[in-house]
Amino acid sequence: MFLNRNHASKAYVALGSNLGDRAGNLLLAARGMMEAALVVTRVSSIYETQPVSEVEQPPFLNMVVELGNPLPAPEQVMARLLRIEYALGRIRDVKDGPRTIDLDLLLYGDLKSDTEFLKLPHPRMHERRFVLEPLAEIAPHLVLPTLKITAAELLESLEGESRVIRWSP
Repeated sequence: MFLNRNHASKAYVALGSNLGDRAGNLLLAARGMMEAALVVTRVSSIYETQPVSEVEQPPFLNMVVELGNPLPAPEQVMARLLRIEYALGRIRDVKDGPRTIDLDLLLYGDLKSDTEFLKLPHPRMHERRFVLEPLAEIAPHLVLPTLKITAAELLESLEGESRVIRWSP
């Protein structure tokens, strides 16, 4: 369950797209967050990444945005993100398959949640270079609540060969 709700001054959302106008989808999703009364305070660069999936699919464009106050309850943030995915044509038919947009709530302050609807911090963020690279760009000193290590330190210690490069159109 949620603890210390008043400690949530910032939340972080990972965005990814590998179908259609990938960059356009990311921008529409960020705009959708603003239209959903989420306060976008920082935006990372866009990175091109290879899919981390057994499913054959095109490369992703990924980025991370920081949300600031006023922050709705974490469940409300998640519900708004799901509505944005739906509005942008997200179809969940193949697990880890290609998608127009993917929005993951990574962190909400130092809150922890383990419900069917919401897992915080995001359970796999610490092993995903395509999340840590843009997160460390905009919040290098952010301490991840479960690991007690900064985003930048975690990125530096990450093993694996996944390719994440800054994208330019």
